[in-house]
Amino acid sequence: MAALAPLPPLPPQFKSIQHHLRTAQEHDKRDPVVAYYCRLYAMQTGMKIDSKTPECRKFLSKLMDQLEALKKQLGDNEAITQEIVGCAHLENYALKMFLYADNEDRAGRFHKNMIKSFYTASLLIDVITVFGELTDENVKHRKYARWKATYIHNCLKNGETPQAGPVGIEEDNDIEENEDAGATSLPTQPPQPSSSSTYDPSNMPSGNYTGIQIPPGAHAPANTPAEVPHSTRDIRLTPEDFARAQKYCKYAGSALQYEDVSTAVQNLQKALKLLTTGRE
Repeated sequence: MAALAPLPPLPPQFKSIQHHLRTAQEHDKRDPVVAYYCRLYAMQTGMKIDSKTPECRKFLSKLMDQLEALKKQLGDNEAITQEIVGCAHLENYALKMFLYADNEDRAGRFHKNMIKSFYTASLLIDVITVFGELTDENVKHRKYARWKATYIHNCLKNGETPQAGPVGIEEDNDIEENEDAGATSLPTQPPQPSSSSTYDPSNMPSGNYTGIQIPPGAHAPANTPAEVPHSTRDIRLTPEDFARAQKYCKYAGSALQYEDVSTAVQNLQKALKLLTTGRE
């Protein structure tokens, strides 16, 4: 893809979106769709923060130029032209980053790339808000990933050994103030979850984060079709039910672009369960 015109210096008012813009730059070649939506999130957020002072207006104008150039380069990419596909693309990408970091964490392998992956996953969940309100599941993932990135970074910085897995969550930690945790380079390709490490919510200790649920991914074995409950009564599906079933099918299609069979199967089974029982 053609190089984008550089942005002017970031106004101090926009400090909260600096990491999202950095993530966009890191993905310009790796995944232009992710880069586009990171800039769109930064644009929308920046407009809410300050669209009147001259330096902010100038910055937002140049950012808009980048968005228009990216959109032109991406052409008729469905992840840009269809919001549901774009949302699925971002959610699957963020999930892969999260699972890679979580598997490394649970295996006791603490390093800068896993910290960056936790943090990047949380940033990408921020970006998903361009499509609407986050699900409770995504809110929990964002909070956990950001806390984990802060916790492990601080442990390594202080020469301490982090505790693996969900050991309780500190409400006051805010990695936005920590430049170092977001500054390391990402792996060359989107991290792949390790098949040797599994995420089992049932093993989680009691505490503030006991209720976290991780979406299906490559770490989780797919349920057999026989496990999908069948209804013995007539089901009346609402338009919202059909829309959700369509969403799961779109997610499955997006997962197959990454050759992620487990996620595709899980989403298709969610759609099947919804259509056959009227419940998720």
